[in-house]
Amino acid sequence: MRSSRFFLSTLKEAPAEAELISHQLMLRAGMIRRLAGGVYTWMPIGLRVVRKVEAIVREEMNRAGAIELSMPVVQPAELWQASGRWQAYGPELLRFQDRHKRDFVIQPTSEEVITDIARAELRSYRQLPVHFYQIQTKFRDERRPRFGVMRGREFVMKDGYSFHADRADLEREYANMYATYCRIFTRLGLRYRPVAADTGSIGGTGSHEFHVLADSGEDAIAYCAASEYAANVELAEALAPPDPRPSAQEALSEVATPGRTRCEEVAADLGIALSRMVKAIALVSDESDDAVPLTASTQGTAGAGEGAAAASSDTHANDASAARTATPKLWLLLLRGDHTLNEIKAQKLAGLGAFHFANDAQIEAALACRPGYIGPVGASQSVRVIADRSVAVLADFVCGANREGFHLRGVNWGRDLPEPFAVADIRNVQEGDPSPDGGGLLQIQRGIEVGHIFQLRRKYSAALAATFLDAQGKAIEFEMGCYGIGITRIVAAAIEQNHDERGICWPDPIAPFRIAITGLGYQRNDTVRAATDTLYEQMLAAGIEVLLDDRNERPGVILTDLELIGIPHRIVIGERGLNGGTIEYQARGMTAPSAIPIADALDHIRRVLA
Repeated sequence: MRSSRFFLSTLKEAPAEAELISHQLMLRAGMIRRLAGGVYTWMPIGLRVVRKVEAIVREEMNRAGAIELSMPVVQPAELWQASGRWQAYGPELLRFQDRHKRDFVIQPTSEEVITDIARAELRSYRQLPVHFYQIQTKFRDERRPRFGVMRGREFVMKDGYSFHADRADLEREYANMYATYCRIFTRLGLRYRPVAADTGSIGGTGSHEFHVLADSGEDAIAYCAASEYAANVELAEALAPPDPRPSAQEALSEVATPGRTRCEEVAADLGIALSRMVKAIALVSDESDDAVPLTASTQGTAGAGEGAAAASSDTHANDASAARTATPKLWLLLLRGDHTLNEIKAQKLAGLGAFHFANDAQIEAALACRPGYIGPVGASQSVRVIADRSVAVLADFVCGANREGFHLRGVNWGRDLPEPFAVADIRNVQEGDPSPDGGGLLQIQRGIEVGHIFQLRRKYSAALAATFLDAQGKAIEFEMGCYGIGITRIVAAAIEQNHDERGICWPDPIAPFRIAITGLGYQRNDTVRAATDTLYEQMLAAGIEVLLDDRNERPGVILTDLELIGIPHRIVIGERGLNGGTIEYQARGMTAPSAIPIADALDHIRRVLA
């Protein structure tokens, strides 16, 4: 491809709203252009990368035995209502009506549609198993789209769905997809890690995420270097401390802590370790309400970063109070001062489910205390106290006194307050925690989720009455699996993992072009132009994806653009080198070019590309 017949549009600076390096570089390299919030046009250079990702995914899915189809972007509401997700999915589901006032959605995913296809087309166990997949545009109406295509509203995803006669066959295909995804991300040239994960809104039982490892990743991954254990921090189990609770040594006393509502502040004033502080997080179970963000108003003695949003969120919490009952059943979740709440684990507590963080009025109604100093001592029987495993073994700890400006120290279970209603794992694991598999200590790294596989089981087949006839002629609901890959997110994730101060450093398999050629003075020097054109034609004939940058620009502009775009290999042809029978080759990661004989250029490129 000649640049004079292509379209390159680079920028010296990225727009101010571009935060992540991938967003900045994609805009500067001319890969994408913003149309609306979270909606982007893929420009020619960017689309080449997308198509390469798609090709690798498609080849491996076909190799694994999956069958490609294409489902509509627009889906009727009836299917979503039947599955229960019309109400449950939330505002991210873009709903609209056609001219006949019939309800539709723009697909964020296609479990309902594929299940409808299965119940109409798959009638006998003899047709099973079958695995359908598509590479299709999706839309999720994110409240705050950000980070370019990393957290956009419109995106391209590979979503696959398998149907099975029994669970054993589902587990076989799940293992097949696990291996297939590993091959895909290896072929893409990415450093990745598969981790056990929560099933989230998709539902089902087993689940694994695939993360591209990058410091900018939104997800935290817990893994053990001494074993095979790896899990999203949302799912990773925090084991109970091995030692039993020590006996009480201190008498209960009340200490004045005026203006001290944070664990760090109280611990510093009292001269104790943060791990001896206990913070109480107040929750209210309410399936219908939107959750109020966690702020200092929702807990007694906030942890660092858990009360930072108080100033911006208090108004929201107070406005919400009018719509909620003044005397709900309050839940107090107790954590050590140096630990953080895991909301996914909290949602799984029996009887809590979906919840919102209690507002000021709800806290005062239940505990007769202003937020910031609440605690479990003296709480009424209507307050359900859940202690994290690490809190349940504490003795002589410090917590809020349920009296403004005061804390209690020397608090002990059984003596000063009843044993908790329940003890549960409700915190996020931390670096250095023991691995749940007993293999060593956990480490934490950041990752960008680019793939997710689920064992849906019968969640959707039961909801939509999708059945087949088994060997005895009995109607049985399908066992189902679901397998997703974020195609366009992979592009951004690859950049987050592969860049330097000069621009993108694409892995070879997904680079827009494998190699770029430019001739110094190409437009003015017949000798340079002839040598450049000859090598270019040789590479085309050899099936090499090559970009000939024949723009009438200064050499510095051309070379800067090629580094920004991230083409892995580059050849520069100049008159001085030609006089000595050489040209310059430089890989994207090299700091300086090397001279190679022009007669050996094609063979040299073949070797480095291999």
